[in-house]
Amino acid sequence: MTDKFGFGIIGTGMAVEPHMLALQELGDQVAVRGVYTRSAQNREAFAKLSGFPAVSSLDQILNDQKIKAVLLLTPPNHRRELVAKLAGAGKHILMEKPVGRTLPEANELVSVCADAGVTLGIVFQHRFKTSSMAIKALIAKGTLGKLCSVALTVPLWRGQDYYDEPGRGTFARDGGGVMLTQAIHEMDLMLWLAGPVKSVQAMTGTTRHRMEAEDFVAAALAFENGALGSVMATVTAYPGYPERLMLTYEHATAHISQACLHIDWVDGRSFAPVGDATEPRHKWFKAQISEFVDAVRAARPPMANGDNALPVHRMISAIEQSSKSGRRIFSEPG
Repeated sequence: MTDKFGFGIIGTGMAVEPHMLALQELGDQVAVRGVYTRSAQNREAFAKLSGFPAVSSLDQILNDQKIKAVLLLTPPNHRRELVAKLAGAGKHILMEKPVGRTLPEANELVSVCADAGVTLGIVFQHRFKTSSMAIKALIAKGTLGKLCSVALTVPLWRGQDYYDEPGRGTFARDGGGVMLTQAIHEMDLMLWLAGPVKSVQAMTGTTRHRMEAEDFVAAALAFENGALGSVMATVTAYPGYPERLMLTYEHATAHISQACLHIDWVDGRSFAPVGDATEPRHKWFKAQISEFVDAVRAARPPMANGDNALPVHRMISAIEQSSKSGRRIFSEPG
């Protein structure tokens, strides 16, 4: 029988709950051997809540030979040193988005892991939704035909109290606003399904909140495959509305909203919706963690890895440049 896969956890911030639930349900496959965060109070509270053991130093995770991989959940401004230490210790890394606060930093962290020969996974759990996997399979078969256009809307809400937390919505800690912190998940899913963007023409701004980075973005997109598209994301849409990704193809229009995939075929065929709006969120995290473990054991790249997480960073960087310059910007090639 295969031994349980040893995990460490670094950081117990906002994203930790679905990871905790996922790891608890994966207890027959993985063993969390240590949880570390700088606050002794926070790590002890999390250990009590989760049943996972707390450790008092980073070295305990680095030196535990049974810990094969680390779930890295710290804010982006703490990643560079931690990634270097973990990679140097031969630990595989499954890291919350974004890869880095800037495109150069993201490229650097991916290179550090590649040079050390460790697997880097990025938490883009939306790829693992039932609806996302279903349309990905249809795209791979060519059933939908040529992609014509793409439209992504992410109308979210965050109150001012959210940004009153020190560091939140700053470039120094988070690297940006709505794009890197909230909409990056839907933007990544869009690119995972539609392919990379060639150029953008964009506007960003801070329209409502007292914060350094943007709370609104709108951009026109030209994809490398010839499709055209648009993206709008905001955290000013009280009380918050479902994200919606629409992809129009030669033979059908597909749209994903509230974890459900709907397809309207040009020839009138019916399509039973795939997915469930009430599907528990941690199910997607569970699927990603399980796939990451399988990838490490098989010595293959995971489905969401450092390299294929970079296109969304390139697009966000191009959007920022376009907004500042007022010009169309061509995305940095992969």
